[in-house]
Amino acid sequence: MSLGQVIADLRRTVAELHGELTRYGLVMWTAGNVSARVPGEDLMVIKPSGVSYDELTAATMVVTDLHGELVEGDLAPSSDTAAHGYVYRHMPEVGGVVHTHSPYATAWAARGEPIPCVLTMMADEFGGDVPVGPFAMIGDDSIGRGIVDTLRDSRSPAVLMRNHGPFTVGPDARSAVKAAVMVEDVARTVHIAHQLGKPGDIGQDDIDRLHVRYQNVYGQA
Repeated sequence: MSLGQVIADLRRTVAELHGELTRYGLVMWTAGNVSARVPGEDLMVIKPSGVSYDELTAATMVVTDLHGELVEGDLAPSSDTAAHGYVYRHMPEVGGVVHTHSPYATAWAARGEPIPCVLTMMADEFGGDVPVGPFAMIGDDSIGRGIVDTLRDSRSPAVLMRNHGPFTVGPDARSAVKAAVMVEDVARTVHIAHQLGKPGDIGQDDIDRLHVRYQNVYGQA
């Protein structure tokens, strides 16, 4: 498949995945973004800045290099492009990055508090607590540095950037969107649990076993 066809397919995929963010109520207005690495190239496809979700199509997606410079497209790229690019440059295993302002996960980020691993599905997907990253200004790669520094020593595909919101990563963009959906779901459930009392802890050995099973056995071969 030619590079042009690969990019065209990724444009379509990334545009469609933005529809999942609205479907699950993870974004409001024009906030949030999905990006995908172009395999084998120092390029990514990402949402344009400030464009309504109902106006997003494959044609409106933009292609940049991993330093955020526009390569292909008629619109300015997302204000988080530098952060996404930093993640791709420093985490070669990552093929997709997602940012949302989903309300419950963002509430934990506002508190600067990790979401504790008190649910088996958290052990499955996140391998432990969902960690908190540092406060960082928007517009340069400061957020990207915080994401990488936080996730480097974590099994979690999600990080709550302090006073900002969740960023998620995955081997591809769809996996990163899945993590964004799941981090909001567990953020809500654990919040509700705290309203009822102190949630019960899960032992580290059990967390480890659950995570290994889910990552290696769950689903279809």
